[in-house]
Amino acid sequence: MESAQSFWAAKAALDWQIELGADEAILDAPVDRYALAPPPEPQPQPEAGPAQPSAVPAAPLAPPPPMAEPDPVAEARAAAGAASDLHQLAAAMQAFEHCALKAGARSFVFADGQPGARLMIVGEAPGRDEDRQGKPFVGRAGQMLDRMLGAIGLARDGAPDSAVYITNLLPWRPPENRRPERAEVQMFLPFLEKHIALAAPEVLVLMGNTPCDALLGKSGITRLRGQWTEVLGVPALPMFHPAYLLRQPQAKREAWADLLDVEARLKGAP
Repeated sequence: MESAQSFWAAKAALDWQIELGADEAILDAPVDRYALAPPPEPQPQPEAGPAQPSAVPAAPLAPPPPMAEPDPVAEARAAAGAASDLHQLAAAMQAFEHCALKAGARSFVFADGQPGARLMIVGEAPGRDEDRQGKPFVGRAGQMLDRMLGAIGLARDGAPDSAVYITNLLPWRPPENRRPERAEVQMFLPFLEKHIALAAPEVLVLMGNTPCDALLGKSGITRLRGQWTEVLGVPALPMFHPAYLLRQPQAKREAWADLLDVEARLKGAP
């Protein structure tokens, strides 16, 4: 009788626990989750022996030295100096990779006319028409230049005594025909100086401000024009660019006087 009562009492207690949600038996005794773990047992220490040298920490690796930035002017000077003729100079200029204008231009514009001509003309940079045809001074300004030269008996394809050799400071067209930037001028100045040395003209004509600024270190073409100077040992005369004459026709009078001065110099007049 007593065992039956114990059974029913235990069952009633179990039912009560199930109603409370305790429906899984995990352990026989509750676990105190907040109790601290017992400290680890001490490990036996090895017997003392001869002292061992302490390990020397490895020195940290030094960072690699920074790579030197390329010097476009120095590389241009070296490339130009290695050219022994005009063909090699043109190849060196075309292979020069430090000028961003190359990526946006259509054509490499080196020169036109007769190499070895007595008169060499230096302009600024190719325009749209020059970029299309790969030759300097072929647009409206170039057509005016041809007429100007013809007035004193000179031509691009003339005989040796009447031929002209024409080039620009830059071989690549600047976007929107903007004026060349200082860095671009400095990059291509070594090539231009070597170009003049290889062409070996008797007279130079500097068309516009940019060639004067590059080769003479001066600007202000209205003040410089008509005044003879010297570039690399060659007599040089600054003149108005034909594109300027198209915008300012009243300046043709001064340009004609400069042309007559060039003619006189080529004929040996004092």
